[in-house]
Amino acid sequence: MPSILKTLRAAADPTRLRILLLLKEEELSVAELQEILTLGQSTISTHLAQLKQAELVEDRRTGKGSLYRLTLSAADGLLPPFLELAEKETPEAPADAAAMRRAVRKRQQRMRAFFDDMAGRLGKDYVPGKSWKSVVLALLHLLPPLDMADLGAGDGNFSFLLATRAKSVIAVDSSEKMLEVARDHATRNGMQNIDFRHGDMEELPIPAASLDLAFFSQSLHHALHPARALAEAHRILRPGGRVIILDLAKHRFEEARELYADEWLGFGEAELEQMLVDAGFHNPDVAVVDRDPDAPQFQTLLATSQKNP
Repeated sequence: MPSILKTLRAAADPTRLRILLLLKEEELSVAELQEILTLGQSTISTHLAQLKQAELVEDRRTGKGSLYRLTLSAADGLLPPFLELAEKETPEAPADAAAMRRAVRKRQQRMRAFFDDMAGRLGKDYVPGKSWKSVVLALLHLLPPLDMADLGAGDGNFSFLLATRAKSVIAVDSSEKMLEVARDHATRNGMQNIDFRHGDMEELPIPAASLDLAFFSQSLHHALHPARALAEAHRILRPGGRVIILDLAKHRFEEARELYADEWLGFGEAELEQMLVDAGFHNPDVAVVDRDPDAPQFQTLLATSQKNP
């Protein structure tokens, strides 16, 4: 854990303090910090290097770049209460926070643009982890008739499958073009029990305690904050409701960030189990259920858990 003296010395600089206030709320890249603080790349990199040396921030590789965040020890130690006090005496803090929200929205829009371009083709093009074997295994957990949500529904292929057994399905996606394709398909096939809604997995347009089952089918690794998406799934479920997740096991195929707009390179079994517990679910069950035969041999995780009755 960083010493008190090291923490205070590193945070004493006004620019480093502004960086810490931003990273307290969001992981950010050097380019995003440049945009928010209107400072040069070398200046930002120098301050980040000093904060890393003080063990206050760390970086996470994301394809060709990195996202910076507070270290776990800093986030759990002296730093948060110090930043809470310092924020009140930092005049730039409100404008920085607003600029940070704009920068994060731009990142989300880039991901959305990828899926807009893919609308109508996801069922035809290869997508890692889209295994029918794992889907069938997941369906064994369903006890219809249920009110369900397909979170990160894309162009609706999985929603249509759910709708054949469900009482109702709410399909949520952040791409309007994906939803247009899905609605058109549903209309042409006379599917009337699917409600398509535009929204983000981390702020679902669904009332609390209104559904029996929340499903993430190869969508959680696209969330900027998977833990927030799981907390939202917990919120919309009725007591006793279940969440089912199909996603990629942790891998090192960095090209997935560019090829498939992946935000996360899958999840470890223990990592996903802990996220479910932290979101309020109990008795999580997480296991690898399939493995692609071809390189890079993506593995598929199936996770299930329940909201307390």
